[in-house]
Amino acid sequence: MLTIVLVVVVAALLFEFINGFHDTANSIATVVATKVLSPGQAVILAATMNLIGAFMGTAVAKTISSGLVDANVVAVTSQVLLCALGGGITWNLITWWLGLPSSSSHALIGGLCGAALAAAHNNWNALIWSQNVGDWTKNKGLLWKVFVPMISSPIAGFLLGVLIMVLLWAIIAAMARAGGPLARLARPRWVNAFFGKAQLVSAAYMGFAHGTNDAQKTMGIIALAIFAAQASGALDQLPPWLAFMHPDGGETDIDSWIIATCALVMAAGTAAGGWRIIKTMGHKMVKLHPIHGFAAESASATILTLAAHFGMPVSTTHSISTAIMGVGYAKNPRALKLTVIERIVWAWILTIPAAGGIAYAMLKLCEWMGWT
Repeated sequence: MLTIVLVVVVAALLFEFINGFHDTANSIATVVATKVLSPGQAVILAATMNLIGAFMGTAVAKTISSGLVDANVVAVTSQVLLCALGGGITWNLITWWLGLPSSSSHALIGGLCGAALAAAHNNWNALIWSQNVGDWTKNKGLLWKVFVPMISSPIAGFLLGVLIMVLLWAIIAAMARAGGPLARLARPRWVNAFFGKAQLVSAAYMGFAHGTNDAQKTMGIIALAIFAAQASGALDQLPPWLAFMHPDGGETDIDSWIIATCALVMAAGTAAGGWRIIKTMGHKMVKLHPIHGFAAESASATILTLAAHFGMPVSTTHSISTAIMGVGYAKNPRALKLTVIERIVWAWILTIPAAGGIAYAMLKLCEWMGWT
């Protein structure tokens, strides 16, 4: 029993590593596309900021560990979690190979829901759909923590991208009208030079925000595995070198070793890069300059940071993609390449059901082979 728990932890860390090079490509695409940083420099910056961000709170991890699947209806066993991770990892690798910036967050959530549904023999009550506690910021369930943010965060990313871009242009226009030294600073050469430096800050902010949200999702899965193992007695006879695996608190607490391990693994995955998706995000949707990259990263990072505060596992992919679209729309509505955007939108739509279907099939296969 202990062996399969360890397998789940390793699989979760594998997902975190893949998440690092899959979603980090989204977070650093703009700073690479604008040529402010080389790919290698951008990866180092993102890895460092991911590591720092991963230690900033556990609200998203608690949503994954206790806010989506009803443990009173279905037992969240190690096999269920292993199949959930299998569904998420498989879909992530498919979309990475195709160069599609799909959501690792939604792949993991889809995998968890699909595996839980299979374990509950198609009892949809196994999933917590909505749990109103009187304060919308603390509500649980797929409705409040997944579907509402899934719709609202791309819209917010697009609108905030447009707003920041319009404000920046208004400031530059006002400087040009003022004349004198301010007018010289409003010239394209100086604007590009300034935002080339400013984008270092926005790229670091983006890496930090990615860490605060994405690293926590795997923390929640590992915490679920540990809680389930403790309930089944699998942790009663731990060897001394694994004594750290005993949970320190209750089911809503995330142990320090889980936080530290996930943070380090995501940083390592980030260092591996993800150049296929960078090409799609940074070059194929719309041509970017440093001012556009600054606006897109600032908009996306703000959305991610707010979502992490409220425990919402929002997609980094969705927020940065739509922020880039918003910036591109503000620049020139005709500059957006709709065929590329259409492929990305289809990847968004398919992610949860595809990852869920893969996880569902994996668990049914395990049942058929007598492995559950």
